[in-house]
Amino acid sequence: MANPILKQKLKNGEFLVIPGMHDMISATIAKTVGFDIVYGTGFWLTASALGLPDAGIATYTQMVDRMATLVRTSGAAVIADGDTGYGGLLNVHHTVKGYEAAGVTAIQLEDQEFPKKCGHTPYKRCVPVEDMVEKIKVAAEAREDKENFLIIARTDARAGLGMDEAMRRIEAYAKAGADILFLEAPQSEEEMRTACSAFDLPMMANMADGGKTPILPASVLKEIGFALAIYPSNTSLVAAHAMEKSLRLLKEQGLSGGPGVELYDFKKFCELIGFAEVWEFEKRWAREGK
Repeated sequence: MANPILKQKLKNGEFLVIPGMHDMISATIAKTVGFDIVYGTGFWLTASALGLPDAGIATYTQMVDRMATLVRTSGAAVIADGDTGYGGLLNVHHTVKGYEAAGVTAIQLEDQEFPKKCGHTPYKRCVPVEDMVEKIKVAAEAREDKENFLIIARTDARAGLGMDEAMRRIEAYAKAGADILFLEAPQSEEEMRTACSAFDLPMMANMADGGKTPILPASVLKEIGFALAIYPSNTSLVAAHAMEKSLRLLKEQGLSGGPGVELYDFKKFCELIGFAEVWEFEKRWAREGK
């Protein structure tokens, strides 16, 4: 079964702040901080694991493996980026089955043509609305846990087809059986308010740092009418900035740490990643002379 916490919190009206995870170190730290819902971001998990852009290059097999590892590592309910479902209707059916079996709690599906592109980059193209409606219906039918495994329907129509078409699509996806609605890359607070005021289903905001959507405080997003917000690039951009500073210091001065470059405590990280359990196991099963 999917983790019921996402459905429960949405039902209770709690606004959800959900960080994006780009690797298993970020997932481990998020667990320590206390996040019980995290976002498996396609952009950043692809960048982290493969060193490739979010342009439909990563395969279903690669991504479902990453999502399963994220579920295990984070111990949290995982909202997983499922891109376009990696193909046609049969692919969508297979993707939903696989993600649910991997322990994912919600899958995000989008109406781009395959191969897709990051929602905040140019040259996106959308499939006909009827095609996406069928994908949502297939996804809703494919899931085993129809109570707690949620379908997030995303439209990328705002960029190339305009706000009116994006709203028309979101309405169609809601009627098709989506549990959460996701208008990607609105370009103003006014557009965000327009989307939230039009639908009763939970709306998800994408606070993608550096993207086309205004970055607003969680309190404002809640007031606008959003039910949850994902922050897909936060940990990734923080980590990239820190790594570049550290590597420049190493290259220029031959130092692994110094002014402006603070290192995470190694002993603390060993405990964080689980070495204490390894050492305890080895003590228990060690033989003399070994």
